[in-house]
Amino acid sequence: MSKEIIFSKEAPAPIGPYSQAIKAGNMLFVSGQIPLDAETGELINENITEETHAVMKNLEAVLREAGYGFEHVVKCSIFIKDMGQFATINEAYGQYFKNNPPARETVEVTRLPKDVNVEISCIAVV
Repeated sequence: MSKEIIFSKEAPAPIGPYSQAIKAGNMLFVSGQIPLDAETGELINENITEETHAVMKNLEAVLREAGYGFEHVVKCSIFIKDMGQFATINEAYGQYFKNNPPARETVEVTRLPKDVNVEISCIAVV
């Protein structure tokens, strides 16, 4: 099986030794995205709703670059700093999965890259 590195200019460049996504066969493994603006490199952190939408837009850009969409996502992992923000994150996240939402876990963590409040990764299959 071959693997292909996926890179979208519409999503933030990796800030470490990893790829935005790896396509292996008919599966796409998208690295955790945080609320960074791809053009400016600035954090989008006015509030948790804006952060979540920024993360989802970054995921969407990587998925699109590989020829996938949210309808192909089978699993998401959500990492948040405060489980008290779960309902707000869930409301924003849910707007991207109106039909047939993927499997998912949500985990509260002590700290995330660049001290953001939310990071989301996903696996998609065509």
